[in-house]
Amino acid sequence: MIIQACINGARPAGFHPALPLTAVDMARDGAACLSAGAAELHIHPRVTPDREGLAAVDETVLAVRKACPGTLLGVSTGAWIEGDEHQTRARIAAWTHPPDYASVNLSESDAPAIMDLLRQRHIGIEAGLATAADAERFVKLRNHDGVLRVLVEVEEQELPSARLIVEEIAAVLEKYGIRRPILLHGVDATVWPLLDLARRRRWSTRIGFEDGKFLKDGSLARDNPHLVSEAARHLRPACAN
Repeated sequence: MIIQACINGARPAGFHPALPLTAVDMARDGAACLSAGAAELHIHPRVTPDREGLAAVDETVLAVRKACPGTLLGVSTGAWIEGDEHQTRARIAAWTHPPDYASVNLSESDAPAIMDLLRQRHIGIEAGLATAADAERFVKLRNHDGVLRVLVEVEEQELPSARLIVEEIAAVLEKYGIRRPILLHGVDATVWPLLDLARRRRWSTRIGFEDGKFLKDGSLARDNPHLVSEAARHLRPACAN
């Protein structure tokens, strides 16, 4: 299992004073997260500090790779980023410095087309599943077994319901014999409980401001590396196996 650092997501500038919003800051923060125990990085490039944009991927990937050579680097293709399916595809097709992988939300209508485009560009795919319905859609796609990993990402804030969703998704994957690596993460109230569930299931996980800003004890983290170091300490016995 690994820890992926998800350093910013769609969080607004006021979310935390240490939120990295520029390519330079993402590169610096990413390098610090790797030193703290992260194995790879998931970032949301910004065309301005207040706006995500797939047009910023080239500049950001170059900056982060310079600071973090050899590290796997992923971005999101979320439909909200461009707000238009054709624009999303055009931006991805135009990348001259593509990431190593990109996450695709199976809840989005254009997910199959985005996945096909990423394959054409030899970019790895994180198949994002937030519900059992997403999992059912995923397993029925051709080439579903060719993804880099399955990303189980649960936004439900009530922990019993969140755990149930995880088990429902896992049941679908098991039913169809999916053997791709799984990365599980929660958001805000479920970050640490689902990180602990990932440890018990020996799945990979992630931590960072995209998912939450608080430590397990409820105190505010100083920055992303602080979150990563605490996650690494919590997961160390599992990561060693």
